Amino acid sequence: MKVLALAGSTSSTSINRQLANHAAHLISGAEVTELDLRKYELPIYSSDEENEHGIPTDAHAFLATIRAHDAIVISLAEHNGSYAAAFKNLYDWTSRIDAKLWSGKPMLLMATSPGAMGGRFVLEAAEAKFPRMGADLRATFSLPSFYDHFSPENGITHEGLAKELGEAVRTLEPTNPPS
Repeated sequence: MKVLALAGSTSSTSINRQLANHAAHLISGAEVTELDLRKYELPIYSSDEENEHGIPTDAHAFLATIRAHDAIVISLAEHNGSYAAAFKNLYDWTSRIDAKLWSGKPMLLMATSPGAMGGRFVLEAAEAKFPRMGADLRATFSLPSFYDHFSPENGITHEGLAKELGEAVRTLEPTNPPS
């Protein structure tokens, strides 16, 4: 099973990238691609830009990457209660190619933050929108207070949250189709 792990962040030290990669590697037998959004360089979306120059190659590459995988693990950074600008821009460009850009792929949708809310607002926004954009949303997970509950060596250190993530991850395993 090929699993795409990505974070809605371009930070080189992204806590959401750490969470997405950790969760994807928990999937039994998964071949994980850890995607870094910094590799996609796109102009800010506008209809004028699209009409003048077309859809950038990087948006096509991102969609091809999604389609080349069996499942998606994504953790979204929350900036001012919404998606990070770079992620939203990539999402906007890619949706111009295919409005169902998530291509029907099973998805684990997550968010984390240094604070107690754990990216709840961006998670709620994506939970409402991503299924309409072709995501087969299997589970969601929010990790509050990242630095208190995550270690690069051990993953999630809070027993209850680790169990909750384990249950969410299992929804992506081929032996556990959605109920």
